[in-house]
Amino acid sequence: MFDLTGKVAVVTGGNGGLGLAYGRGLVKAGAKVAVWGRNAQKNAAAIQELSTLGGDAAAFSCDVTDEDQVAEAFAGTIDRFGKVDSCFANAGGGGFRGPSHMTSRETWLGAVDLNLMSVVQTWRPVTEHLLARGEGGRLVVTSSIAAHGGMAGAAGYSTTKAAVIGLTRALAVELGRAGIRVNAILPGFIETEMSRNLPQELQDACRRRSAIGRIGRLEDMEGIAVYLASDESDFMTGRELVLDGGHTIHPG
Repeated sequence: MFDLTGKVAVVTGGNGGLGLAYGRGLVKAGAKVAVWGRNAQKNAAAIQELSTLGGDAAAFSCDVTDEDQVAEAFAGTIDRFGKVDSCFANAGGGGFRGPSHMTSRETWLGAVDLNLMSVVQTWRPVTEHLLARGEGGRLVVTSSIAAHGGMAGAAGYSTTKAAVIGLTRALAVELGRAGIRVNAILPGFIETEMSRNLPQELQDACRRRSAIGRIGRLEDMEGIAVYLASDESDFMTGRELVLDGGHTIHPG
């Protein structure tokens, strides 16, 4: 079970943080991985790490907010691996911080572009490819528990992370009969470069609210990527998989 030998996975933002954790899990299970990322140095380091684990991996320079760069990265992936079986739309960011009513329209649209339209643009060529192949496939997006609970001063992040859940549900229905499964991962507080920049009081609150007594580690994210990319997840679609150590069920 959970053997990904012969499968090809795209991971956007796969050169660090959650994306690289997904990549580690995928190559350990036998998948070939295409890392899409903006930073050439981080891309190279990620490929070195994945190769050390025995994986067949390649990096493609890509800013997922740029539709042309997405098209180029996808074409490069097909040239290198011949196909795509699963796509993890993981790239995104925290966006603006501050009172939503004092935030400009342009800044709001920037958050939408970063966390929602980037997913739409990433999944578009992959979906066309999967439909043309007619063998099904997997689309996965990284959302957040902030989509449910919200974060004060981070309305753009909470809103866009909720929006991709709506996109997940819609596409799960739209693509289900074609054998394409669409799901969202909702991490809680996971120790990453981005999360370490969050306000200290928020980090401390997340630690207190962990039902299992700790916050998330990057290795905690490997298995869920393998499951969602594998045939064993064939009966799951349109769902939100919360990985938060019990944060959202614990009163703190």
